[in-house]
Amino acid sequence: MNLGQWIGLIAIVLSLYILWQIKEVLLLMFAAVVLATTLNRLAKRFQRSGVKRGLAVVLAVVIFFAIVIGFFWLIVPPFAEQFNELTYRVPQGFERFNGWINELRTRIPAQLVPYIPDLNSLIQQAQPFINRVLGSSFAIVSGSLEVVLKVLLVLVLTGMLLADPIAYRKVFVRLFPSFYRRRVDGILDKCEVSLEGWVTGAVIAMGVVGLMSVVGLSILGVKAALALGVLAGFLNLIPNLGPTLSVVPAMAIALLDSPWKVVAVLILYFIIQQAESNFITPIVMAQQVSLLPAVTLISQLFFVTFFGFLGLFLALPLTVVAKIWVQEVLIKDVLDEWRHDHSQDSELVIVSHYPEGDDPWSDDQQANKPADDTVSQED
Repeated sequence: MNLGQWIGLIAIVLSLYILWQIKEVLLLMFAAVVLATTLNRLAKRFQRSGVKRGLAVVLAVVIFFAIVIGFFWLIVPPFAEQFNELTYRVPQGFERFNGWINELRTRIPAQLVPYIPDLNSLIQQAQPFINRVLGSSFAIVSGSLEVVLKVLLVLVLTGMLLADPIAYRKVFVRLFPSFYRRRVDGILDKCEVSLEGWVTGAVIAMGVVGLMSVVGLSILGVKAALALGVLAGFLNLIPNLGPTLSVVPAMAIALLDSPWKVVAVLILYFIIQQAESNFITPIVMAQQVSLLPAVTLISQLFFVTFFGFLGLFLALPLTVVAKIWVQEVLIKDVLDEWRHDHSQDSELVIVSHYPEGDDPWSDDQQANKPADDTVSQED
């Protein structure tokens, strides 16, 4: 290897190291891109109805915030009420349990009384664990503040991208060689369509899971069934782990009524999770983005291993985008062209380098670009 090759290798290694160090920032940027793409597609639908671009963007943003505010309005008040009731029901349960133990001691032989556990001794044994949980409360609060700051960062980036998406898209496209920029622009179009398909599939799956949860919990007579169903639908965005997390508050609220309802809720959520993982999500995602179930699971394991919880939350959109780039660049442009003899083809398409000053993505050419080659603000 000559000096130039060594310099190139070192530059690649340093670039990969820097990207790895800022991987969390890159994931937040990707989340902003996904949200901006979704809102931009919604704004385009308003534009097709004759609404101007500015008003269409405002309508899309208003709908998004209305959904977010409605979600918290449905979730927070019922949960606060139920868990407030849970805080004084739990001590009552402990007292009742202690009464059962004392009554049991009066009915068994005296030789077995020392083997009956005492509630106070159990609490003393659990004291170190309780202290650890209380001691980590500051970490939980600081972690919550960090989450809030990250959410604000994503919202700010989304607003910037949504205000002028073509400018940011043009900057990204110009990072590639001039002869490949039209190709990259086409790949970005396919990514945008695939992300819209993923959002549509995710919304359908969330709606079905939420509806099944509301109906099942209402039949069982569990309080706050609507809030629990909405929460189950939202957590369905997190594959595999989300349905498991959604069963915890449902079981806690069911405990307020009767112990048998806890078992019934667990069985209900198990049935819903099996239906969602085996039928709903595979069918919907296969129709919307053509993702195989095995690929979905492998991508989740990969992203959660390297990027943590945020990677798990963004695993499916990352997989959708990665699939498009691998299919278009690696497979079509590299592997399919590997040692391919174009002289045997009846039709030949040549992608050549633009002459100097004739790059359609350069700043000088944008003003004189024909109308059919430009990317309008609407698109």
